[in-house]
Amino acid sequence: MAIRQDAHPRALVAAKRIVAYLVLGVVLWQGWYLGWVVWWKWFNPGTTAFMAQRLGELREKNPQAELKRAWTPYDRISVHLRRAAVAAEDDKFVDHEGFDWEGIQKALEKNQKKGKVVAGGSTISQQLAKNLFLSASKTPWRKAQEAVITVWLELLWDKRRILEVYLNVVEWGEGLFGAEAAARRYFNVTAANLGPEQAARLAVMLPAPRRYEKNPYSPYLNARTAAVLARMRFSEVP
Repeated sequence: MAIRQDAHPRALVAAKRIVAYLVLGVVLWQGWYLGWVVWWKWFNPGTTAFMAQRLGELREKNPQAELKRAWTPYDRISVHLRRAAVAAEDDKFVDHEGFDWEGIQKALEKNQKKGKVVAGGSTISQQLAKNLFLSASKTPWRKAQEAVITVWLELLWDKRRILEVYLNVVEWGEGLFGAEAAARRYFNVTAANLGPEQAARLAVMLPAPRRYEKNPYSPYLNARTAAVLARMRFSEVP
């Protein structure tokens, strides 16, 4: 059977078009993320991808479920909580550009030694990128997207804005998000009135708040709280 001479050129053109459409799709998708990063530099997020995921899970059990959250400006969040969060989660926060390479290396070594993932090494900026836009999955694609968004956050926002948004959108318990809701839930005070020990205890809950809220005064959390409390005075915040 004779093969038309223009078959291969047509196939090549079709392949180029497919590649072009894929590239355009990726550019538009990344542009969508970037647009929100720019918008949220000036305007506070009403919700996040992580909040939406948690709300969906809650409504599977109770269709009327709602999240507990309230936005609090940076200056009305206790300096003790700002210092505690940095001490507990990212002690190089003001110095790095989104990634703590030494922390990542230590986490990899620890995970390799344990034979499973027991440490992440994510900075506050990386955690915020995930909370704003992504799921809790640990796929290579999700981590790559997290890295891209982290770079944008660090380039377009200052450290004060990053920490302000982080403390307002981070999870602190079942259906509980942000410093204000956490302060009222656990200590019946506003975020502005959190004392050093209260702030340290909230900070140590951040890695697994839904697990730790069941026993926030466990021996493990008591020890972690004491350790963070001792480091807080050395923590530099914006």
